[in-house]
Amino acid sequence: MQFEVGSIVEGKVNRITKFGAFVELAPGKTGMVHISEVANSYVNDINDFLQEGQTVKVKVLSISEDGKIALSIKKTLPPPQKREPRREGGHREGGSREGRSGAPRPRASQNSRPKAQYYSGGFDKAPTGNQSFDDMLSRFMASSDEKLSGIKKNHEVSRRGGGGRRR
Repeated sequence: MQFEVGSIVEGKVNRITKFGAFVELAPGKTGMVHISEVANSYVNDINDFLQEGQTVKVKVLSISEDGKIALSIKKTLPPPQKREPRREGGHREGGSREGRSGAPRPRASQNSRPKAQYYSGGFDKAPTGNQSFDDMLSRFMASSDEKLSGIKKNHEVSRRGGGGRRR
């Protein structure tokens, strides 16, 4: 049986390793599902998602010249649910601006950055689309260099006697 890149077929999980699972597509034809292609979420232990002997639906990602077949279970699944964006202000139930102490929390000043510019990546702008790791790294490095040069500039001004008292 010939397999084409992009086709979706059923196979049986033969063997599970820490980096993926080997799936028998036809007698004598086996492909591998890398651990990153098992589920739409992070997979720490592949045994949480697959068992040997289980029948799975897989998509053929590539076939190398030496006949190795790369497979994906994730590409056969429906797309993951997108999380709803936080409401403006980011308040939880009740819309209260009170902190844990019960005192109202201060509002952000006019000079502070908009909340959209803060996210876990640490860059000034959120990533757009499917960027490669190299693109994200170069954006991070450029952002980091800008911030570092600003810090150095401020430090030089303060060392020259920018109004402060030396001890």
